[in-house]
Amino acid sequence: MPRGKRIIIEKKVNDSILYKVKNIKVPEMENKRENVEKNLSEKIDKSVGEANRLYKQGVLDKDKLHSMGLLNLEEAYDELKSKGVKISFRAFGGRVERRSVKSVKIGKKRLIPAHVIHDWANTAQNFYSVKQAFTELAKSEDVNFRAFIGRIEKGSIPSIKIGTARWVPRDAIEGRTHINKNYFEVGAAVRELQSKGIGIKRNAFERRLDRNRIPHDKIGGRRVIAKEVLSELIEKELALRSKGL
Repeated sequence: MPRGKRIIIEKKVNDSILYKVKNIKVPEMENKRENVEKNLSEKIDKSVGEANRLYKQGVLDKDKLHSMGLLNLEEAYDELKSKGVKISFRAFGGRVERRSVKSVKIGKKRLIPAHVIHDWANTAQNFYSVKQAFTELAKSEDVNFRAFIGRIEKGSIPSIKIGTARWVPRDAIEGRTHINKNYFEVGAAVRELQSKGIGIKRNAFERRLDRNRIPHDKIGGRRVIAKEVLSELIEKELALRSKGL
């Protein structure tokens, strides 16, 4: 009987983090974002319409602008910082100038709706910018920026576009970090087996995966094997060898 058939892996891995990563659905995120942007646009239009009406009447002042959630550049930046978003004032001003941060003009004043700032802060709680995502992933995985961008473009790392920028779900990166610490990809699993004196080639190992003789999962197009599962496999492989089987 082939060795792979003689070994039965009993370890069952119930990993809630892995489950969460596998269930990230980009279309669902995009639909949710579309609804957020529609609601945001309606709120901004309402505030701007009221501000323009008061401006034409000559009764618009700073207090009224604040009550409608319309902030000047410095106020908007302070509000963003208070929400925990880390960005320099110069970079923030540059985004406003390039229109990547929505602003409105009331009379001669350019103002930023507070709704825009709050949406940015909420987005930053659930998503990483591409650069942030790369920096976080690089802490647990040897990856260069170009390869990381390639994975985003291919969809193996989920992302959505918000405004002019692409954002990566925090769950995807934190999940991938968890996987890097607790799972082996196929090549690493084979090397681990070989380091323990188990002479198995990659294609033979992959055949066992194909036949589901080794429990595994697939994330971003890559098969991963829990370290606990591989430990059991190593233990049973060595036990068979000790018996001369």
